[in-house]
Amino acid sequence: MENKKYYITTPIYYPSSSFHIGHCYCTVVADAIARYKRLRGYDVFFLTGTDEHGQKIERKAKENGVSPKQYVDEIVTDTKDLWQKLGITYDKYIRTTDEEHIKCVQKIFEKLYKQGDIYLDTYEGKYCTPCESFWTETQLVNGKCPDCGRDVELVKEESYFFRLSKYQDKLIKLYEQNPELLEPISRKNEMIKNFLDKGLSDLCVSRTTIDWGIKVPFDPKHTVYVWIDALSNYITALGYTSKDETNFKKFWPADIHLVGKEIFRFHSIIWPALLMALNLPIPKKIFGHGWLVVDGAKISKSFGNYKDPRVYINQTSADAVRYYLLNEVNFGSDGNFSEELFLEKCNSDLSNDLGNLVSRVVAMVQKYNNSVVQNDSVIVPEIDNYILDSTKSLISDVENYMDKLKINDAIFRIWDTIHKANKYIDLSTPWILVKDANNKQRLNTVLYNLIETIRIVAIALRVYMVETPSKIFEQIGIKNVQNQEWESGKKFGIVEQGQIVNKRENLFPRIDIKKEKVEVNEKELEDKQEKVEEKSYITIDELDKVKLKVGQIKSVERVEKSDKLYKLSVDMGTEIRTIVSGLVPFYKEDELINKQVVVVANLKPAKLRGVESNGMLLAAGDDDVVKLLVLDSNNGILENGANIH
Repeated sequence: MENKKYYITTPIYYPSSSFHIGHCYCTVVADAIARYKRLRGYDVFFLTGTDEHGQKIERKAKENGVSPKQYVDEIVTDTKDLWQKLGITYDKYIRTTDEEHIKCVQKIFEKLYKQGDIYLDTYEGKYCTPCESFWTETQLVNGKCPDCGRDVELVKEESYFFRLSKYQDKLIKLYEQNPELLEPISRKNEMIKNFLDKGLSDLCVSRTTIDWGIKVPFDPKHTVYVWIDALSNYITALGYTSKDETNFKKFWPADIHLVGKEIFRFHSIIWPALLMALNLPIPKKIFGHGWLVVDGAKISKSFGNYKDPRVYINQTSADAVRYYLLNEVNFGSDGNFSEELFLEKCNSDLSNDLGNLVSRVVAMVQKYNNSVVQNDSVIVPEIDNYILDSTKSLISDVENYMDKLKINDAIFRIWDTIHKANKYIDLSTPWILVKDANNKQRLNTVLYNLIETIRIVAIALRVYMVETPSKIFEQIGIKNVQNQEWESGKKFGIVEQGQIVNKRENLFPRIDIKKEKVEVNEKELEDKQEKVEEKSYITIDELDKVKLKVGQIKSVERVEKSDKLYKLSVDMGTEIRTIVSGLVPFYKEDELINKQVVVVANLKPAKLRGVESNGMLLAAGDDDVVKLLVLDSNNGILENGANIH
């Protein structure tokens, strides 16, 4: 059989002295895809790393009183520790300070210069240091960087330029001939509309005002700028231009580059143009995923939502964190990390659904069959097919979703089987069957179906989780490694007769959410106390900024895959607004229809589970009881859209 290979990359990250959960998202997704491909028999090369050169690193190191290399060394050690705790299975961690990378970048720069794709000129323009981006006056927003909103500085210096404009027509043709190259399609359309249609300018690829970086080999007063330095990592990591190009010849072109949407244009325009100039193949797919926010807000220390992901790992487990990131975010769209929802999902999905399923089934085999798995094939089709149909097609369905990068749909499909397995227990009533010796063979069959279902679920979970699948195999007694492999998951009925189960504690112990909320660490408490005085009062001007209006709920529907959220259509007088609200536990749908409510009308829109919410309803209560603030119709119906003072 032909050896299948797969090359997957994340962007190389800017070395951050403090990681948050958003930093983990892309790498966890890439790891899941890499694990999936390995399970399918692919020879996988998974690349990640750090982009360690540039002005902002130089400045940060100076602020910390260390050399740039010392500064990034410490951060890289911390990064690798986090990836290890999350179970990230990268094959190479590249650093742009690696000697092999430096030599290759210099060769690339010199090659492009000699063939006329790089030339010397003078650059004058606005530069954003945090984003490492140059901008024209027309691209600035209110005089600030259009990406991050920070101040820019005027830069004028001698620079080398890459003839990006030369490749404009070739890029357009590339997109036309390879319709699946750029995904999601919305990102591709954005590149065409905002950049290619407006015309590409040549690209500054060296700086004389930055010392920390790779020197231009034939003109060392120039430092190679980020584009040729950072973007080239995808081929330098494979040994391009080195004495040993084995990996480059084997794995290039990349099967997929996973990148954040904020750097999608660099990877979809600059990188393909550079590869064209080098006469190298173009990657097969460049996928721009969305951003991860915390409780609907950008992650920021000033917002108090900036926590090291190891806090969540220590609080629960690496598998719980991975599950949430992979399941709750629709890959390609922006996603939300809610600490409260995270803990709820740990209890509902992991402890209740998966953990209890394994515990219940193993306990029944232990109690009813002296821990021995048996199968007498006494089938009751109307009951057994409920679980057998779902289980037998599970692995194939997961393949179908994963091949289309529908990662959260794949996990949803696994949980559908888990839910059916729990329901199957209720339908087949093993606790009743055990009371009658005549039902012994039927009881054996039911328990066997459940053990086999759990085995196949555990195989599917090997894509997404690190430790849980092996724990499941241990509990249900699967010692034969072949019966844990991917292809074995497509065969129902290979669990061996006489297999012994091993009862253990719940895979995911329940979390006391109220206790977790109370147990704020001392530093967080001190920080909050320091801010109490300045947050205790607001001025009349600040109050005036909040616009409250009368709205009337016209329709109500559940948000897909959410246990808490309704999608409401609210009549605001001059418009119908969509508002997403967590009222499912407290109101039935018909209880909300036609109620007049108070709406915060000027709240910034936010996406919740893929639905854009344009406002907020006022309510009162705690975690157990929530009541909407509803206007009293006995005193006359107010006009929808009326201001509330």
